[in-house]
Amino acid sequence: QVQLVESGGGLVQAGDSLRLSCAASGRTFSSYAMGWFRQAPGQERESVAAISANGRITYYTDSVKGRFTISRDNPKNMVYLQMNSLKPEDTADYYCAARLVYSSSVYYPASDYYDYWGQGTQVTVSS
Repeated sequence: QVQLVESGGGLVQAGDSLRLSCAASGRTFSSYAMGWFRQAPGQERESVAAISANGRITYYTDSVKGRFTISRDNPKNMVYLQMNSLKPEDTADYYCAARLVYSSSVYYPASDYYDYWGQGTQVTVSS
């Protein structure tokens, strides 16, 4: 089992950058595929980015490609989401999620695949 805690959200202006962090408990973090999701008020949760357990394969939803970067540091049990050129439409609660995997080279864009979720961190981008 893994517990996840997000941090790094805040209020920024359009064009600014933020780096979200997700700290994971447990000794087998390198066995988990990770994902970042977001949910804006009144909207469904959507996938933002995902990364394989070994960190070599990543996925981004089209709206964040070229602006966001997902990465992980397995020895530190951390996953990050670097968000650049933020837009007002990026405003949402951001969540990290984990799924235990038996292949280090797979990722899961869809939220249904994930078993563990953090409590979320709020990102607000003003215009």
